[in-house]
Amino acid sequence: MIQWFKLVARNAWRQRLRTWLTLAGLVVAILAFGVLQTIISAWYAGIDNAVPSRLVTRNAIAFTMPLPHSYDKSIRAIDGVRGVTYMNIFGGIYKENKNFFVQIAIDAGSHFDMYPEFVLSDETRRAFMSDRRGAIVGRKLANRFGFKPGDVIQLRGTIYPGDWEFVIEGIFDARDPKADTSQLFFHWDYLNETLRARSKAQADQVGFFVVDVADIDRVNEVSQTIDALFRNSTTNTLTETERAFQIGFMKQTESILVSIRIVSVVVIGIILAVMANTMAMTARERLGEYATLKALGFGPGYIARLILGESVMIALIGGTIAIALTPPVASRLVALTETPLPPLIVDTKIIALQLFASLAVGLLSTLVPMHRAANIRIVDGLRAVG
Repeated sequence: MIQWFKLVARNAWRQRLRTWLTLAGLVVAILAFGVLQTIISAWYAGIDNAVPSRLVTRNAIAFTMPLPHSYDKSIRAIDGVRGVTYMNIFGGIYKENKNFFVQIAIDAGSHFDMYPEFVLSDETRRAFMSDRRGAIVGRKLANRFGFKPGDVIQLRGTIYPGDWEFVIEGIFDARDPKADTSQLFFHWDYLNETLRARSKAQADQVGFFVVDVADIDRVNEVSQTIDALFRNSTTNTLTETERAFQIGFMKQTESILVSIRIVSVVVIGIILAVMANTMAMTARERLGEYATLKALGFGPGYIARLILGESVMIALIGGTIAIALTPPVASRLVALTETPLPPLIVDTKIIALQLFASLAVGLLSTLVPMHRAANIRIVDGLRAVG
């Protein structure tokens, strides 16, 4: 076995330029595959982290249509409801159109009790609660624009026209490193009071309610009760689990994610073709050597294992390098892009996929060369010498 391994290693580096070029292609392909799979995983992180006991109540017609704020008291009174909060997507522009990030008007008194996954200090929370124009920003957003406590920023409203001024009161983090912290939260009361003066038709409305159910076994019951309560109202509701709500929201970008998946598979297919061509050239050049080995008594299986070992060795070296480069490249991608990507955390599942892809390329690329070399006749092989 040791002798076989030494022979495989020497064969792998006999054509150094070819091996280096093949390795470079493998690294790029497996690296691209890993980064693209990480983007997909990060995009679905919200679904994976959804809390089973949380429900989302929205307008039954469309997510973009509001609900009356007065529904709040009625929902709180339902048996089994432990807590309720509400919010509006703001959709403002900071300086330039390209500076997109999520801004949400929240019920400051209940939001962070409902979402304990967000971490902020008591001092930050007190400062936020004491200033009606106050806002808090996520760590990622603060790093992106250099926001710090005390800064006064202005957003140009799109859904709610006009210029809106906010005071940054603090920065929040997330308990889960995969969680996105590129949002800005501000007071729903500030939004509503301003709308009463500017646009009464938009006042006293919320985008959706988030409901915390005390007993997880009663989630479906509470969901049905909420919708039944407003069935004969002017605005009907649709209540679903947080996970279902996230899935529905993600379907709006499903075509993009499918495209990313296809590209990641195509990349592996391309490097598989390149690797197969490399191994075919290698086997063709060594037909005389394989015939000589057969003449010395080595069987077809031994020759096939030489080709397979060489291919797998090259593939694993390239895959290992790619796996090592994936985390820093993913982090750099987030830092460089102006689009607010969620945190790109390379988990063990992605590493396993990269390793599997490397092995698959190493194995599949040798099927034809192995068969041809193992079954070559000694006479035909020796004829190729010289």
